[in-house]
Amino acid sequence: MTRSILYGLVVFSILLFAPPTEAGEVGVQVVFTDGEASIIRAYYDDQRAPQNGKGKNGKAKNGKELPPGIAKNLQRGKPLPPGIAKQALPTGLIDLLPPAPKGYERVVLSGKVLLVEIATQVIQDVLEDVILG
Repeated sequence: MTRSILYGLVVFSILLFAPPTEAGEVGVQVVFTDGEASIIRAYYDDQRAPQNGKGKNGKAKNGKELPPGIAKNLQRGKPLPPGIAKQALPTGLIDLLPPAPKGYERVVLSGKVLLVEIATQVIQDVLEDVILG
């Protein structure tokens, strides 16, 4: 009985003082925090000029829209399509945000801001309609 209590205390101590898990370990979900999402939305709201070069339907005129099948797959838990042209966040926005979690990057793609795991290119979180309004 004493041995099992001692064993339980040792296990509890190890768990109590174990270092926190790193992002990407099993069971840890990496997402944009509410603060990060607010900073990103505010930045693009401030950068948005009247009309913003949009056509009648509110879509960008720059021709950088993705085909519907690919655009539909830009969601949490799915990998980025191979060879897709993603952009880094603007420097002014990067300066406002805390660093991305280790092993992750924030990118812009098709009017969305994505949080992507670098090693697997799996999308961890998506902020939709941030850039295009």
